[in-house]
Amino acid sequence: MKYSSTLFHDKFHTHSSGKRERCMNIGKSVVFFVLTSLLLTSTFLFYFLNSTNPLFLRHNQGPNIIIQNRSHKQDQEHAAQTTNVSSSKPYKEEKTCDLSKGHWVPSLDGLSSYYTNSSCTTISDSKNCFKQGRKDSDFLNWKWKPDECDLPRFDPRIFLNMVRGKTMAFIGDSVARNHMDSLVCILSSQGETPKVIYKDSEDRYRKWYFPNYDFTLMMIWSRFLIVGEERIVNGSGSSIFDMHLDQIDDDWSKQYPDLDYAVISDGHWFFRMMYLHEAGKLVGCLYCPEQNVTHYNSDYILRMAFRAAFKHINACNKCRKTLTLFRTFAPAHFENGIWNNGGYCNRTSPINEGEVNYGLFDWQLRNVQMEEFERARNIGKKKGQRFEVVDVSRAMLMRPDAHPGEHWGNQWMKGYNDCTHWCMPGPVDMWSELLLAVLRRKEANRIMSS
Repeated sequence: MKYSSTLFHDKFHTHSSGKRERCMNIGKSVVFFVLTSLLLTSTFLFYFLNSTNPLFLRHNQGPNIIIQNRSHKQDQEHAAQTTNVSSSKPYKEEKTCDLSKGHWVPSLDGLSSYYTNSSCTTISDSKNCFKQGRKDSDFLNWKWKPDECDLPRFDPRIFLNMVRGKTMAFIGDSVARNHMDSLVCILSSQGETPKVIYKDSEDRYRKWYFPNYDFTLMMIWSRFLIVGEERIVNGSGSSIFDMHLDQIDDDWSKQYPDLDYAVISDGHWFFRMMYLHEAGKLVGCLYCPEQNVTHYNSDYILRMAFRAAFKHINACNKCRKTLTLFRTFAPAHFENGIWNNGGYCNRTSPINEGEVNYGLFDWQLRNVQMEEFERARNIGKKKGQRFEVVDVSRAMLMRPDAHPGEHWGNQWMKGYNDCTHWCMPGPVDMWSELLLAVLRRKEANRIMSS
């Protein structure tokens, strides 16, 4: 935003009575008023331009997060102003507001959704819950409120200006695709409708292009991040996988050096029978019947997969321009069983934090991921790699009401419920709010440290 001070000059008229002393006193008062106004205005500008990014909180400072819309030119001017002011003093790390800790509050502004299930034409039928017969809509009327600050609504113009000329890829499973589809809907409804420039036959790999911003958005399918080969029995998939803990999935790793932003996530495929291999040798298994093999839990394999992926990124000299954005595990909410034995999710409103069971395996998976993320980020700092986190786990643990459930329209799996993916529109749209907040914070840090 461009800031400037304006001085208001009053015209004083004197009588021709020759009372010069009164005129001089008035003149002195005007000069004093003008000088005082200039001093106050300069002080305000200096404070405002030197204030922290709205997503930061100083010690003993209350919540302050005012985001205003700016054009691309104004954004550049503001960045230049901030850089000029900040570069004259050493950068100091501020106390950061934790966007992942908070609660869901009613949305009273009538802006709970960025789009509708009909206004966004790219929603897949399996996530279009209203199209598939869902009647209740209260799950749309909530917004995420961090404890120490406010989370701004997603501004497509700010996002698209920030990623102008760049490439962003979502890397992971179908929940990663769920996130990317949500982002496309938000951008299409308020920003620019992109062009599909690539789609594979199974619609697992997709590439969008926003011509007005020269921005490319991709989905790169990767169930495990590492190599996981499904065993084929009688010509069909067996849901049994040979996992190679020391081999990275080429589908994403070969494209990674060409990315500016990579949003990595995974987790929901790590609950199948698996045989673990390292250096060509069998080192363990998950859910296997053999007794002479070391048995592991899903969290161990998930840990090894993320450790291998992050290790690859940190060792990649060509990847140093890529900002790695790790999105934490998004929990499922099956009740009274799992997906194939009667489990369902038919709630219609969020639960509060006091009702959340942090002993659940979902939260354990999130913590395992975070441990590997922190480990990788500490190593990456020494190598020039950049890591950030988009932590959605705590917020989504409180949203058992936002899954398709029985409203996912799968004619081949009638009677089963989808309590893993997320209805669109819905709280999955908040993930993009967090994503943009993290990107803006990263940009503010870059400017202040330059």
